Amino acid sequence: MKNVRYKNQNIAVLGAGLSGSAAAFLLRSEGARVTVLDSAEEKNLLKSTIDNLRAQGVHVICGAAADENSSAYDMAILSPGIDPASPLARNLLSRGIEIISELELGWQFCEIPIIAVTGTNGKTTTTELLAQMLNACGQRTIACGNIGKPLSEVAREKQPFDVLTVEVSSFQLEAIRTFHPSISLWLNFAPDHLDRYRSVAEYRAAKLRIFENQTDIDVAVLNAIEKFPAIRPRTITFSAYSDQADFQLSDGAIVYQNQAVLRLSDTKLHGLHNIENLMATLAAGMARGLSFSQMAPALRNYAPRPHRCEFVREVDGVDYVNDSKATNLDAVEKALHAQTKPVVLIAGGKDKGFTFDPLQCLVKEKVQSTILIGEMAESIRRSWSGAVKCEIAISLADAVERAHASARSGEVVLFSPGTSSFDMFKSYSDRGDQFRALVQALPQTDR
Repeated sequence: MKNVRYKNQNIAVLGAGLSGSAAAFLLRSEGARVTVLDSAEEKNLLKSTIDNLRAQGVHVICGAAADENSSAYDMAILSPGIDPASPLARNLLSRGIEIISELELGWQFCEIPIIAVTGTNGKTTTTELLAQMLNACGQRTIACGNIGKPLSEVAREKQPFDVLTVEVSSFQLEAIRTFHPSISLWLNFAPDHLDRYRSVAEYRAAKLRIFENQTDIDVAVLNAIEKFPAIRPRTITFSAYSDQADFQLSDGAIVYQNQAVLRLSDTKLHGLHNIENLMATLAAGMARGLSFSQMAPALRNYAPRPHRCEFVREVDGVDYVNDSKATNLDAVEKALHAQTKPVVLIAGGKDKGFTFDPLQCLVKEKVQSTILIGEMAESIRRSWSGAVKCEIAISLADAVERAHASARSGEVVLFSPGTSSFDMFKSYSDRGDQFRALVQALPQTDR
């Protein structure tokens, strides 16, 4: 362990969700006195979680009392879902209390190397690809962090892994101090989360912290078409769009130093974005000492998870595709580029502080008509009104019915919202599950 001492310290954990609870349990196991603060009223939080925290000796304060809490704390742990600019966090920061992220806390108790994966899109697919491949090659790991178990939970459980494969978001990186992956992956970058960050530059700066504590004995796997500030780790580059990279695309195969290492027709992944996910995975495996012949079988067997350009069903010659994981414009762009048929696009959701203007030309090229939902429906219609027919639906069910009525054989109905789900759904997976269920319920009319 990295000389961490929390015994008998008073620690505040901000947020009673998955990450906050994991941090609280880890700190309690180390003998800290822990208080969980959450701005939500207790009736709106998961009762079993609150009961479990209290059963473990954690003090829980909710609602306005949490925002105004004046107790003295030695430090605080920030859950990724809590904005540092929120009243809850500002209350502690204004009193000079040090705040670190849950990711940083978990790292402090990790005694094995970490591979950290970040990027605006593709993080989850690549993290899962990497974990499946490493395990198949005999390097015991788990996909964790921003997916699956929080890093603090994995650290507390102390399972016999050889390496941890950790998805990391900008929210988690905001408040690191010593977090130090031996291998970092930067997949891509596009504007996002402008409801949390004051600018695109601030969002990018948060993500760039992934390299902050790496040294020249570490490795950074980088998208070759992006520019980076000076970083210390050795770099391996990839790109499906450039020939100035270590891993490139040529004649239907991923090549490394002019050697074909993986034929794309042998895999179950489609689209240039997924080719880059495969390239980054191969680069990370190479940095772990694996050969291409060792890695290829697991990559051929990997099947994409739900909600990521997931084919749901064909109805009357129309394909229905669930891309609910598309929570920003870059993801919609990739989904549209991956389609080979005319598209009826269902989009919209929570207002995250950006417009859909940048997609206007691509939508004009690829999309027959759009059906818009959620807080951003009217804003998207204004962005695209000159490019494509737009109509607004009052619900997802209404949108699916409208798509079913308008789409013709040979077209595809693509559900790629382009923003987050919290205006109407619990999560992107809840949103995708509801879309899938609605599509499965459509009748075949043989029109």
